[in-house]
Amino acid sequence: MCGICGIVDLGKHLVQEAPLHNMMQILKHRGPDDEGIFTDGSIGLGFVRLSIIDLTAAGRQPMHSEDGRYVIVLNGEIYNYIELKNDLSSLGHNFKSRTDTEVLLTAYREWGEACLNKLNGMWAFAIYDRWEKLLFCARDRFGVKPFYYYLDDNFFIFASEIPPLLPLLVGKPQVNESSVYDYLVFNRTDQGEETFFKGIKKLQHGHSMTIGWKEDGGQKKEIVIKKWYDLRSNLKEPFRNSQEFRETFSSAVGLRLRSDVPVGICLSGGLDSSSIVSILLKDFQKRDLNTFSAVYGKGKSGDESEFIDLFKNEPLRMHFTTPSAESLFADLSQFIQAIGEPVPTTSPYAQFKVMELAKGKVVVTLDGQGADEQLAGYHYFFGFYLKELFRRGRLPKFGSELFHYLWHHHSLFGLKALAYFSIPERYRGKARENEKGYLQQDFIEKYRKGSHLSENLYGSRSLHEALLDHFEYKLEHLLKWEDRNSMHFSLEARVPFLDYRLVERTLSLPPEMVIRDGITKHILREAMSGTLPEKIRMRRDKIGFSTPQGAWFRTAVFQEFVLSLIGSSEFASRRLIDPDRAKKMYYRHLRGEIDIAKEIWKWINLEMWFRMFID
Repeated sequence: MCGICGIVDLGKHLVQEAPLHNMMQILKHRGPDDEGIFTDGSIGLGFVRLSIIDLTAAGRQPMHSEDGRYVIVLNGEIYNYIELKNDLSSLGHNFKSRTDTEVLLTAYREWGEACLNKLNGMWAFAIYDRWEKLLFCARDRFGVKPFYYYLDDNFFIFASEIPPLLPLLVGKPQVNESSVYDYLVFNRTDQGEETFFKGIKKLQHGHSMTIGWKEDGGQKKEIVIKKWYDLRSNLKEPFRNSQEFRETFSSAVGLRLRSDVPVGICLSGGLDSSSIVSILLKDFQKRDLNTFSAVYGKGKSGDESEFIDLFKNEPLRMHFTTPSAESLFADLSQFIQAIGEPVPTTSPYAQFKVMELAKGKVVVTLDGQGADEQLAGYHYFFGFYLKELFRRGRLPKFGSELFHYLWHHHSLFGLKALAYFSIPERYRGKARENEKGYLQQDFIEKYRKGSHLSENLYGSRSLHEALLDHFEYKLEHLLKWEDRNSMHFSLEARVPFLDYRLVERTLSLPPEMVIRDGITKHILREAMSGTLPEKIRMRRDKIGFSTPQGAWFRTAVFQEFVLSLIGSSEFASRRLIDPDRAKKMYYRHLRGEIDIAKEIWKWINLEMWFRMFID
């Protein structure tokens, strides 16, 4: 929806508009339609607007409450704002706009922090209490919308992205090498509050923060961070059948149609995004929908056009883009700048091109993010399920699921995942380190003990625990990439599968409603029977926004670039990756002996990020 930023001078100096304005200009791609600034002594709030609901000036932020006490900046959407507005009106509140922002501000006036539990949506916001000199900040349950901050004895600064914070730091930005370790070893980011920038943190999903101070010197600053939402303690009764699941899923899609601007769909051809399209066609009788897809040519790695084509007879305006090695090379700097932190695969680049395709045609997109984490969409979830069945002595079921997995998928990946998840935690990191083969030993030794990712994400004892752990430690990096890719092109991305009403009941399902006979997402497949094209409904493979990156990094343009990059003095000076080993591995990739496209991409992305943000 927008970009927000703010400065609190804890030394009680007056905040000037100039630094806020500079932050807003760096965020301008998130909100090209309008902007606003508020200052009050030692606090300043900035806002850039992407107009979605109530396009008039009544939606301008920072927005003041009717009594003048509170001021809000909000990034996101409160989808159930109409219902909340009716409740608040019955309590005597009046409204001047049709915005969800005013509803949220009024809800905070009425219920305080408890209002968070009433919200259905995605948000990161800050509300300033002018009477008490308090700033209350909060993030949505699962981390769909971002909130970054830097805090020292003198300043608290925050923004929707990291780059606006960097000019305000004392000295140049420094790298957080512990985040680099998890990135290189485990292909993971965003599992905690740390970022790739030392000292810059993110308010974690389902958390709030209160900053209090007194400008007359009578009270020292007070900062409290707390977890307002815990998924494990908010699980509800599981869906009794697939029809109940479908009704809630349809309701989640319907809520996310609330918009005063055009809405489109990112259609990959997979089960999740195709289910959203089918619900819109069948349940809401939508016509002339815009869909946006990345294709590479039938038969090529990552291409799903045969499934996307199943919708060609529907009343859709279908748009296509074809990311390529040449386009990636041309877009490298822009893409890395847009994301702001390294990503472990080129899949987010495919999404970047899909969002670029959508710009100018719609302002809001829907897609299927979050379904894999709820319904065990990744193949390594078979490893967790098999581990659970074996541990519990359910050997006939174990044998049956193993047989069906091998029969359907013709792959040993599930067994490899089972073996990896079953070894002691202290060996998992070493296994991943040895698998890479290019990391500097000093770097490994320095950061190995500080990483808890293998325990948090891969130590789950059951499928149910694994799904919950993925919501806690893995989902957010996908949401970050989606936010950056969409907002870079001034688009708002909405994710129906992350409606908390759906999540809290889906994650309570017994495992056989999730994985059955070697196939994942059982309840979704059952729910979409008669709605979704059968060829998609019974798909067994998992592709998503993947790319043919292995072939891309064998092209002439990338050969010259990669060899120059890993042979550079800058690359060697990081003391993270052994250049000679990396070069030998790359030559093996070029000869087709191995496919290490993910590792090659990480070398490229990390080094370019260093040069762009750190050097």
